[in-house]
Amino acid sequence: MENQKNNSSLKAVIAVLAILLVGSLVYIFKMSSEVESVHTEVVKVGSEKESVMKDLQDLKATYDAAIAENTSMSEELIQERDKVVNLMDELKKSNGDLSKYKSQVRTMQAHMSELMKENEGLKKQNVTLTNQRDSTVVVLGQAQKFNEVLVGQNEELAKTVDKGSKLSVLNLQTAAYKLKSSGKEIATDKASRADVLKISFTIAENSIAKSGDKDYYVQVIDSKNNVLGDAKTITFGDKVLSYSFVSSVKYENKTVQVSQDLAGKDFAKGLYSVNVFDKDQLVSSTNFSLR
Repeated sequence: MENQKNNSSLKAVIAVLAILLVGSLVYIFKMSSEVESVHTEVVKVGSEKESVMKDLQDLKATYDAAIAENTSMSEELIQERDKVVNLMDELKKSNGDLSKYKSQVRTMQAHMSELMKENEGLKKQNVTLTNQRDSTVVVLGQAQKFNEVLVGQNEELAKTVDKGSKLSVLNLQTAAYKLKSSGKEIATDKASRADVLKISFTIAENSIAKSGDKDYYVQVIDSKNNVLGDAKTITFGDKVLSYSFVSSVKYENKTVQVSQDLAGKDFAKGLYSVNVFDKDQLVSSTNFSLR
């Protein structure tokens, strides 16, 4: 009887222990499952966070490359790149739900795609404008060279016309004469007999010269370096001209013969110089001697 009670108690203890063991195993299994689930979730969240960060890094790299091209959209692209950088900083600090960041990344990707299309369009326009500008520069360069050639030709033509329009003074001659009481003039080469010097020259015909009244300043210098006649002076700019007399001529593009007398007395022996000036320009000269 005693043995039966002991066996019953032992069986009861074993049954309780068995129940406790089963409960422990169930609890341990449940905890293991929860830990595994948490670990799986943590790994999943970490992987998603890395994926979102990778998308943001790609966005930033795309913006950096576009900004480096320095288009007219650079300022707008910099602003969008800064938004991406700020979101990357927020993502690094986050440990919770990533749905907000995923949504923002998708929005940013869509906006970036639109900006990149617009930027590409601007780049193509810039290429077209650059080509047009280069073509314009080439055309302008050619036009400038052509204009320079024309200017040079016009200058040469103007010089030619100016040179061609100048009047030529030819056949400058001087002779001394003795005046008789009868009025007759006798040529002489003796200084002591000379009463007058006859000076003559020809103005050649020139169809492109300007017609009108012309003044020629005649300068006669004796062997003692004296200017004979009126011995007046006239100034042309910084030049001063001493002259014997002025021959005024009405020129009408035809050949004109000019002759004028220079009266005097006590002419010096020796070599004389005769110069004809058109203003301050010497246009003809000759020499003669009296003995």
